[in-house]
Amino acid sequence: METDEQCHGGPVPPTVSLPDDWPAHPDQSLALNRMGSFDWDLATGQMHLDEAGHEVFDVRPEEYDGRPESLAPRVPPAEATRLDALVSSALKSGTESYGAYFRIRCRDGRMRWTHTQGRVLRDPGGRPYRIIGIVRDATEELSHSAERLGLDEERRRQTSVVEGTTAALAHARTVQDVIDALSDSRGLDRLGTMGMVMGLVESGRIHLVAEGPAGSYVPGTRWTRIDEGYPMSEVVRSLQPRFIESAQEFAEGYPILWNQIENMEISAAAYLPLIAQARPIGAIGLLYQDKDGFTQEERNLLVALGSSIAQSLQRAMLLEQEHDLAEGLQQAMLPRRIPAVPGAQIAVRYRSARMGRDIGGDWYDVIPLPGGRVGAVIGDVQGHDTHAAAVMGQLRIVLRAYAAEGHTPATVMARASVFLHELDTDRFATCTYAEADLTTGVLQIVRAGHIDPLLRAPNGDCRRLSVEGGMPLGLSAEFGRLEYPVTTVELDPGETLLMCTDGLVEQPGADLDDGVRLLTSLVRTGPGELHRLADRLCEVVDERGGDDDMALLLLRRRSEDAPRGGGRLQQHVAQSDPEALASARHMIGAAVRAWGARDRVDEIELVADELMVNALMHTDGPAIVTLRVLTGPERRLRVEVEDGSSALPRRREAGESGVSGRGLMLVDRIADVWGVESRGSGKCVWCEFVVS
Repeated sequence: METDEQCHGGPVPPTVSLPDDWPAHPDQSLALNRMGSFDWDLATGQMHLDEAGHEVFDVRPEEYDGRPESLAPRVPPAEATRLDALVSSALKSGTESYGAYFRIRCRDGRMRWTHTQGRVLRDPGGRPYRIIGIVRDATEELSHSAERLGLDEERRRQTSVVEGTTAALAHARTVQDVIDALSDSRGLDRLGTMGMVMGLVESGRIHLVAEGPAGSYVPGTRWTRIDEGYPMSEVVRSLQPRFIESAQEFAEGYPILWNQIENMEISAAAYLPLIAQARPIGAIGLLYQDKDGFTQEERNLLVALGSSIAQSLQRAMLLEQEHDLAEGLQQAMLPRRIPAVPGAQIAVRYRSARMGRDIGGDWYDVIPLPGGRVGAVIGDVQGHDTHAAAVMGQLRIVLRAYAAEGHTPATVMARASVFLHELDTDRFATCTYAEADLTTGVLQIVRAGHIDPLLRAPNGDCRRLSVEGGMPLGLSAEFGRLEYPVTTVELDPGETLLMCTDGLVEQPGADLDDGVRLLTSLVRTGPGELHRLADRLCEVVDERGGDDDMALLLLRRRSEDAPRGGGRLQQHVAQSDPEALASARHMIGAAVRAWGARDRVDEIELVADELMVNALMHTDGPAIVTLRVLTGPERRLRVEVEDGSSALPRRREAGESGVSGRGLMLVDRIADVWGVESRGSGKCVWCEFVVS
């Protein structure tokens, strides 16, 4: 006969006896889980609470008389009011159930969270007559929930700390920027500290660069050795953070330091090594009051912050090093000193760009010239790199050499443009060259794509000089447009010529003309003393910051020590250029008056004009007019007009109805002496006037 195992093909499970009280009664299940029940008769107002319900409310059976009002000692008034409003709303709204969390006050005075849930029974007409429900201890449930909420909140706080600090450090471009971002009130609030100290490793020692809260500096700690018994030295040596969790631990671990800062009431501190590229660059200490130790989450947060701070600090240190190198290179390209020029007061300034490694091609130069003249140059090579600085250095030297050779301002600019074009570089440059005769005040200005200069009067009034310009240096040679018109103005004693690069006037989002107007206003209201005025303009640039460097040159004519005697002016006059001819006439008149020959101004102007017109009419090229004072037994003023033609002029009588031929007759009648000289392939017609 087959067994059950054989019939079913498997083992027969053993017979298991169930407990006598299985399944558990619902009352037992509720009681074991600290859950009680109630039955509330709305008609009589009686509410039955079972034994477990008594335990939930922490009342003894004899203390409860079956009325909800008997629970008043356990339910605070505010909670009772909220529960009454909830039940009333459920009864009136027709809902079938309600639930709520509320607090009760236990016998020992502790507050405990409780949860209730009720089912509303209604008659066929929908009127409520009974509520059957449960009450239970919700302390553990809400504790877990609060813990989770607290953990989430702490994580959100930590994330906010990291993001806020990282965002603040992202804009730091100097070591001081990093210190300011961490030690200002917002930085300390983010970190939850009362103060911060920071040291940088320099030449095997720790240099304290941030001292913490006011009055916390400890004498003798500005520079400390890495092997000394200070917490910053320890973390630099070990490359491990040091968390000090009590004042006692601080005092025992670092007694010398503690004796100096005990009055600060520090209860905890965190010292973090600042590590970049696997080497310590410094350490930071965060000081706390009313703090009791560090959780693991806080330690992890601070270590992460230390890494972020170290990266920002290293970036700032590299930018400062690059900035110092770039500024040193730029300064090496500029003149080492400005020569003293009789008759002039000169102030120059240079400011590098705010951005770390940027270096520009801005430059200035002052060139002493013969005959009481001086050349002033301001320029800007395109670009912000070392190549721009290198090109600037070469261009400055070449332009200086052309000016010193005696070429006219227009020729100086044209030759400098050719040089830059032949330099095999893709850079161009803007430039303004002004040649001033300090005896006459005649100022000849040539502009190559640069911004106009300003002229400030002795009374402070300032105006923009409208200077006709040519193309930037390099581009004018590339496009074959080497003509640079000369603008002639008079610089009276006490007047100041201001030349600058666009870094002084450019502002982000603003028009260049607006910047020039603002500069004009600043010059008008600025100090009268030249160097103070230059400093004030630089302060404006420093306050504004910016991504471009700036060069500034101020030249003021002084009459009390201006050179007397021999003077010399020269100007290029192109054919078909009436403005150049008018400029030359203006130059001659101003020079003659300044050199004390006012009685013969009209005569000299007329003769010079005749010579220039003749040269332009009877030759195919330009004329070069030169005016100079000759010293000797008699003080003479000499006018020379050069041209490229070898044909000598001849004096001839004009016809009865003609005007041609009268030029040399006028020269012969008015000038005291005149003549013609060969000059290379051309000639020079000259005449002299005796002046008192």
